Amino acid sequence: MNLKDIKPAVGSTHKKKRVGRGIGSGHGKTAGRGHKGRGSRAGGNTPARYEGGQMPLSRRIPKRGFRRLQKNEQARERFVEVNIGKLTGFAEGETVDPTVLVDRGLARAGRKIKVLGGGELKVKLAVHAHAFSGSAREKIAAAGGSTDVIEG
Repeated sequence: MNLKDIKPAVGSTHKKKRVGRGIGSGHGKTAGRGHKGRGSRAGGNTPARYEGGQMPLSRRIPKRGFRRLQKNEQARERFVEVNIGKLTGFAEGETVDPTVLVDRGLARAGRKIKVLGGGELKVKLAVHAHAFSGSAREKIAAAGGSTDVIEG
């Protein structure tokens, strides 16, 4: 098989409809748009949700429940989560802070870091991060390490 032999499936392609090219083409004069009205005008067609002036479905149905606003969503703090199981590669007594985590590829630069309690920690570490889960604090303390919250 060569590239020259490849063809689209039968019936999947159609000839372009050439409108407004005379009465003999079958799409002349009004070019398939009918007479008058919004659909016949340039740039004038109805959106999919338009119901001909009837009260739209999206407005007829009652709104219930909590709807998170887009501006609130954007204002929410975003953290990069790092499980303590990923910190097992560090040496005993080492200090782990955001720059070290970024250098090791465990977090993205410019993001706040939250340490979560997934996994086990066997070595004593001094961990500096923007937030810690309760289980992460307990596991780091149980291994003899310390946690320090970075402000800002």
